[in-house]
Amino acid sequence: QVQLVESGGGLVQAGESQRLFCAASGSFSRIDQWAWYRQGPGKKRESVALMTSGGITRVADSVKGRFSISRDDANNAQYLQMNSLKPEDTAIYYCYASVYGSIYWGQGTQVTVSS
Repeated sequence: QVQLVESGGGLVQAGESQRLFCAASGSFSRIDQWAWYRQGPGKKRESVALMTSGGITRVADSVKGRFSISRDDANNAQYLQMNSLKPEDTAIYYCYASVYGSIYWGQGTQVTVSS
C-alpha cells in the first residue's frame, strides 16, 4: 500500500509561481511513474504532467513552457513547479503514483489563481 500526501497549494495572483510537493510512504521499493492531474470547476480530471522512472517527462500542451515536473527518488517525492500561473489553472491538483502496476492518488490540493 502506498500513501500520497500533497502540499503547496493555495491562493496566488496571476503571473506568480507556486510549487506543489507530493511525498509517498508505505511498502514499496520505488515509484514507477509519477504524475500530476488536476480538476477545475465543472471540468473533468485531466493530466498535467508525468515522469517515468527513466526520467521521461510529458507535459500537457496547456501548461507547456510554464509547468515542470521533477522527482526525488531518495525521498520518494515529486514536485510540480508552476510558473506564470493563469486563472484557468485554478483547480484541485492531485498527485498520482504508479507502483508495481497499481495506481495511487493523493487527496488533492487546491490551487486558486486570481486575476
